[in-house]
Amino acid sequence: MGPDDDLKSRIEAALVRGHLSQWQRQFLLDMRDRLVKYGPRMRLSAKQWSKLYETIGPAPPSTNAPSQPRATKPLSSPRRQSHRWRSPLAREARYLAARFVRTFGIALAVVAGSLIYSYVVKGGHVTWPSMPSLARSGTGDRTPLTRTQFSITDGDTIRLNGTAKGTRLVGFNAPESIEPRCGVEAALGRRAKARLTELVASAKLELRMVPCSCPAGTEGTDKCNYGRSCGSLFANGQDVGDVLISEGLAVPFVCAATTCPPTPRPWCGS
Repeated sequence: MGPDDDLKSRIEAALVRGHLSQWQRQFLLDMRDRLVKYGPRMRLSAKQWSKLYETIGPAPPSTNAPSQPRATKPLSSPRRQSHRWRSPLAREARYLAARFVRTFGIALAVVAGSLIYSYVVKGGHVTWPSMPSLARSGTGDRTPLTRTQFSITDGDTIRLNGTAKGTRLVGFNAPESIEPRCGVEAALGRRAKARLTELVASAKLELRMVPCSCPAGTEGTDKCNYGRSCGSLFANGQDVGDVLISEGLAVPFVCAATTCPPTPRPWCGS
């Protein structure tokens, strides 16, 4: 029996045992369907692997199933990298370095474009692009935010005042309330939006803008996240996505630096 077959059997066993929350059951059904569809080519984020083994239990030492699977490797992919590069600290350092270089490049392009525009079009009078200050804070710092500075689109999207596009909140995916695929998703989408509205109503709010997980050169265009910016919203110091996930109104959705796995939408059984 291959590692993917063993993992599928353990998922089905966990579904039969019961004692699962609604979110856990939907999550396992989604993982089983992906495993059937993709087999050893199934790709999950590190957080999704962690949630999976947290739900079904760690892999027995006698099986070939990976106990600490990588987010971008197939189930049967051999681990040829050294132990030094497999450590979580090393991976985090490489990710932060890549994000810093990418953010610096975007900022440099904005500055260069502004200077060219100012000198060529406005006769040497330097002006900065017309952009809300919150949308420029892509350094990873948290910026204070008031409830009057944004509106709520749905459970994982807000729109800052004065911006043409919304801001996608990262790290989770909430049910669609605007274009749901089924009645269950529509109902959960309304609940997620209402819960987010409740969380931010009177809390101390902070927003941290981050680069979207898109190919280089596409951020800010319709080819990257439908032209939306990306960020994390904190209410009284807690990421609102973590709250929605804990209450079964969202699921984890973790992207790499420039790509994302398929968007998890387990509410309609797919």
